[in-house]
Amino acid sequence: MPRLRSDFFVSAHLRRLDVAAIPAALRRRGAAEAGAIFVKVDRLDGSADLYGPAPQALFDEDGPGERRFSPLLQGATPLDVEERLTKEVRFDADLWIIEIDDRAGRHFLDLAE
Repeated sequence: MPRLRSDFFVSAHLRRLDVAAIPAALRRRGAAEAGAIFVKVDRLDGSADLYGPAPQALFDEDGPGERRFSPLLQGATPLDVEERLTKEVRFDADLWIIEIDDRAGRHFLDLAE
């Protein structure tokens, strides 16, 4: 089964966060069909987390094609997260960035094991 397009996934994810009253914003729009998605979670206490696409090696080839994420930085400073995002944008200009502000660090992403 093919993966959901990036633009649909991002739109649905932002809606899910909105329904849960978690402030979130689309910071960068990437390629509609297959752009990589990165999620920054600002914990509003001077720390932030960054999640990105999980490595393809962690997926079951017969699986449903869901998007899975893995933590790239946890408990980092917002500046460290921004530096990592800058490097990712230089590597792939078609990526998406969602920013979430939540003290509890909620993100509702499916994380790879």
